[in-house]
Amino acid sequence: MYPFNTDRKIIHVDMDAFYASVEQMDNPELRGKPVAVGGSEIRGVVSAASYEARKFGVRSAISGVLAKKYCPHIIFVRPRFERYKEISRQIHKIFRDYTDMVEPLSLDEAYLDVTQNKKGNPSATLIAQEIRKRIFYEVGLTASAGISVNKFIAKVASDINKPNGQKTVNPDEILDFLEELPIKKFYGVGKVTTEKMYQLGIFKGADLKAKSQEYLEKHFGKSGTYYYHVVRGIHNSEVKAERIAKSVATEHTFDENISSEIFMMEKLEAIAEQLEKRLKRHNVAGKTVTLKIKYSDFTQQTRSKTLPYFIADKSLLLETAKELLYQERMKDSVRLLGISLNNLNTEQKKTVAVQLKFDF
Repeated sequence: MYPFNTDRKIIHVDMDAFYASVEQMDNPELRGKPVAVGGSEIRGVVSAASYEARKFGVRSAISGVLAKKYCPHIIFVRPRFERYKEISRQIHKIFRDYTDMVEPLSLDEAYLDVTQNKKGNPSATLIAQEIRKRIFYEVGLTASAGISVNKFIAKVASDINKPNGQKTVNPDEILDFLEELPIKKFYGVGKVTTEKMYQLGIFKGADLKAKSQEYLEKHFGKSGTYYYHVVRGIHNSEVKAERIAKSVATEHTFDENISSEIFMMEKLEAIAEQLEKRLKRHNVAGKTVTLKIKYSDFTQQTRSKTLPYFIADKSLLLETAKELLYQERMKDSVRLLGISLNNLNTEQKKTVAVQLKFDF
């Protein structure tokens, strides 16, 4: 008997140097060259770095000045988040050809529960290979994957054979895998915690496993309980499928507080226009309009109205928001206005989780 649940089959897919790889894909002149997305040699912070840049020590979250120092011939490019979102949607569409149990962590990584899957394929390893192959041929980018019985081990495994590789950790390999794993590779152990563990003589999983739960809780608080369990392969968090939104909202905080209702109407018009774009992009409409008001003293007020029909266009949103604005007098100057639409014409999907045992 294992100390962990072996009934689930989880894949963690992580795109390789996603932002930088998109830029290299779209601009052939950048291919094979050190690229930093964001930042500059004068100011700013690097959002992502190509593998060519990483060889010089360039990483995300370092300053552009430092990136230039590490790699004098680095090429800085401006981030294009709408493009990254577009590519991410293509990738997630591929995921959903295999399972609806997809939990996005960011634009470039997600967990997939393929215990039951749409292809009827009992091998999570083969599913991961197929997904990665499709991402390469249909999107043009490479991805890495980790496969195991829970999210923690799958996440750690996806980093083992990066870039453009995958790692399966079978149930009978998990304990040895975790014991030999360097402590800095444990998901949830950051740089500061790593240094603290080094000071306590904890350098790899086996060292962590040798410590009692009481010892770890004494030194790391609640996180100590987490470390005690994951080094034994115990991590029961389920893949949480992306929920259908119950509301869509847009709001704006002003540089200066405003007290004129005429100015407020101008702001609401822009907010309603932005909200209309979001609703159309997601192809949803709703019946309940809510006006959010935050005053200069940071107190907040909401006013709502439910209509007998679904709306999604700017004119009806603005008309209802205007009615709510004039419903009562403002008690102070305003620092934030927002409009949200609830009671949407979307149905919450119910997922029945069935646990089955398959070979990896």
